[in-house]
Amino acid sequence: QVLLVESGGGLVQPGGSLRLSCAASGPANSNYAMGWFRQAPGNDKEFVGASWNGGISIYSASARGRFTFSRDNAKSTVYLRMNSLKTEDTAVYYCAAGAISPYGSSSYSNYAAYEYWGQGTQVTVSA
Repeated sequence: QVLLVESGGGLVQPGGSLRLSCAASGPANSNYAMGWFRQAPGNDKEFVGASWNGGISIYSASARGRFTFSRDNAKSTVYLRMNSLKTEDTAVYYCAAGAISPYGSSSYSNYAAYEYWGQGTQVTVSA
């Protein structure tokens, strides 16, 4: 069982930045996709992006150019750096892990494809 714990959410003004962390423990597969999703009230989970070891990262259109993934394998932690935040970025952000390839179909963008989920961290962008 892989355990994922997110942290780093909070309240930030429009145009500000936040860095979310997702710490993994348990028998994680190094080839797992590490995905990020977000869910605003009344909405379905929305794909933010995913990353893999080896430097492969895929971003949603809304995240591309503003959000960046990174990882510290020694700490089994992945990060989501969010810049130029907008009010519409307000949501609960989740990290997820699963045996998903970055190639072929875009199943990495489907939340149902992920096996393990964190508890979520609230990000609120407001003046």
